[in-house]
Amino acid sequence: MKLLKKLIKTLVISIALIGILISIFFGHNAIPLDKLKAKYAPSPSAFITIEDMNVHYRDEGNKTDTIPIVLIHGTSSSLHTFEGWASKLKNNHRVLRMDLPGFGLTGAFPNRDYSIAHYVKFINHFLEAKGVKQCVLAGNSLGGNIAWQYAVKYPEKVNKLVLMDASGYPLHSQKIPIAFRLAKTPILNKLLTFITPRFMAKASVENVYANKSKVTSKLVDRYYELTLRKGNRQALIDRMRSLEVSDTLQIKNITKPTLVLWGAKDLLIPINNAYKFHRDLPNDTLVVIKNVGHVPMEEKPEESLAALNSFLSKK
Repeated sequence: MKLLKKLIKTLVISIALIGILISIFFGHNAIPLDKLKAKYAPSPSAFITIEDMNVHYRDEGNKTDTIPIVLIHGTSSSLHTFEGWASKLKNNHRVLRMDLPGFGLTGAFPNRDYSIAHYVKFINHFLEAKGVKQCVLAGNSLGGNIAWQYAVKYPEKVNKLVLMDASGYPLHSQKIPIAFRLAKTPILNKLLTFITPRFMAKASVENVYANKSKVTSKLVDRYYELTLRKGNRQALIDRMRSLEVSDTLQIKNITKPTLVLWGAKDLLIPINNAYKFHRDLPNDTLVVIKNVGHVPMEEKPEESLAALNSFLSKK
């Protein structure tokens, strides 16, 4: 009995020491918002109050454009993912993009409601605040889900729709980023709020790229450091808890011209889902980009932008 107690005591102490060492080497406090703003929100970044949040956004290009292009990023990303597109689009269009609540510099929803319905409402509040009555709405992944559901709810406010590796249909992922898996795992997701090693961010970004050589240190730093914005790690967990089954029957009711743009090597939302959108949308154009993963606008900005410009030029 004494030996058993001694073994249990040794085991408990060992686990505690391992926990302390993990916290020392991989535990990270939130990065101060002012420091993040200095690095990731230079001009033309601005902030606007929406639903009691200080929302980070960029409004660039031709201010006389009455039908701006609105870009919505995906889970754990930020408005920066569209930099390759925005730098070119702003020459002829007004381009709006924002950090969705829970990600980037915007911070968490105060009520922790990360349902698609709430995101749709948020986008509507944002566009109303910016005086946008109609737009070309483009979204990637989570952003694509928000975009098509926005088009269902507010068809009169959408001129054209662009869905890039969009979520909505049941997922049969071939590979899921480690951060997403941890965020959905009870108990382990609690550790995610303070133990966030950089290598996990790197592995998660590499998961959504087909060409791993394009995952630079600068790119990983951006994803990693913005994850450490206060509230974002808990927001990811809350978002994963909020995952719901979308009413994809509504997709057949979207009559707006739609570009379905997909990476052929997307392992998170595989190409089969692109064909489902193509099947159900009555007025769409399908473009599949070879040798690219889940974020075509970031991994291959020039080729994906060419597809967008071709789509926009169609009357």
